[in-house]
Amino acid sequence: MRISAISYLNTAPLMWDFEHGPPNPSFEISYTVPSQCAAELARGSADIGIIPSAAYATIPGLVILPDVAIAATRAVRSILLVSRKPIDHIRSIALDSSSLTSVALLKILFKKFWQTEPVFDSTPPNLEPMLSQHDAALLIGDPALQVDRSKYLTWDLAEEWIHLTGKPFVFAFWAITGQAALRAPAGLAQIFQRSRDHGLQSDNLAAISQTWSRHLGLTPESVLEYLTQNIHYHLDTPCLDGLQLFYRYAHECKLIPHIPELHFAEARPTLT
Repeated sequence: MRISAISYLNTAPLMWDFEHGPPNPSFEISYTVPSQCAAELARGSADIGIIPSAAYATIPGLVILPDVAIAATRAVRSILLVSRKPIDHIRSIALDSSSLTSVALLKILFKKFWQTEPVFDSTPPNLEPMLSQHDAALLIGDPALQVDRSKYLTWDLAEEWIHLTGKPFVFAFWAITGQAALRAPAGLAQIFQRSRDHGLQSDNLAAISQTWSRHLGLTPESVLEYLTQNIHYHLDTPCLDGLQLFYRYAHECKLIPHIPELHFAEARPTLT
């Protein structure tokens, strides 16, 4: 089965078994950015992908692998609106072209809560060029973690959502195409859940932190804090409630064509 994964720090624990466990000939893995994971599932060039939650509403026939997510129950640090101006002075925003869900979340925050509608343009995630042409920039993933927040005004989008709604925010989850689900091996969801669980073991988190600290120019302590405090890796009941509210707001703001039903590869998770 062809897996489309994201080449960001926050997915490293999810991929632990696939990258460090015994070779599994059942899976072929490729890495890309979130928006392309969704595109690969949509065109059938991947069977399983960790897709932006917004994309689930636009690709028919997808099934969710339960209990694994990239979510936030507090500030997430890696989804930032960056500006030199206060919110009510922002008229144009450069959007990280690799994002889908974060773009939808930002538009919801402006329209429903901040009561303004700036102009949005999609650009590559390079902060200074973004700000040279726009009042603000949306950065996601590793580029957001590398922002020197002492130099700018910044808004953590997960933190804003949680403050305004009281619910967690789900950025991405594993999904499988309907056709692939018909031929999926038994216990497929457990394979991905176990990989997450192994990646979150303390020794493995320490190894991830050492590797990615060199890659990102951050301290290992900062990387470990991000993985253990800022990212929530379970698609549990509070996260599902937040996800459904996001879909409702996104539909009201005409960002998705309909409010999707959540279909799971197995029974809906009951974790709390």
